[in-house]
Amino acid sequence: MTDDLPIFIDWMKFMDWLVPVADKFPKVARFTFAQRLTNLALDMVEDLVEARYTKRNSTILKQANLRLEKLRVILRLSHQQKYLSHKQYEFASKALYEIGKQLGGWSKQAHG
Repeated sequence: MTDDLPIFIDWMKFMDWLVPVADKFPKVARFTFAQRLTNLALDMVEDLVEARYTKRNSTILKQANLRLEKLRVILRLSHQQKYLSHKQYEFASKALYEIGKQLGGWSKQAHG
């Protein structure tokens, strides 16, 4: 089952944090930054589920890694625009770093 994977559990925890935070972005940023963050995060859920149930998952894991990098950049921009506090940005950065390590391990396992 997908929820048995530590990366999936950690990603869902990140989503539980991200969605309410993004909902509090100012109106001017809700349809740009907040929506983009949420959509990328939801796409990542789909990638993790698909990778879990696909035998040849290296392409999907590369796609997930690319989404993770896009999320990092948009979170950084959100912080620079003051939509995220320093504490929120620090939390998100640490969470994405840990998830990135798990994703990298999974990718290496898929290639080897």
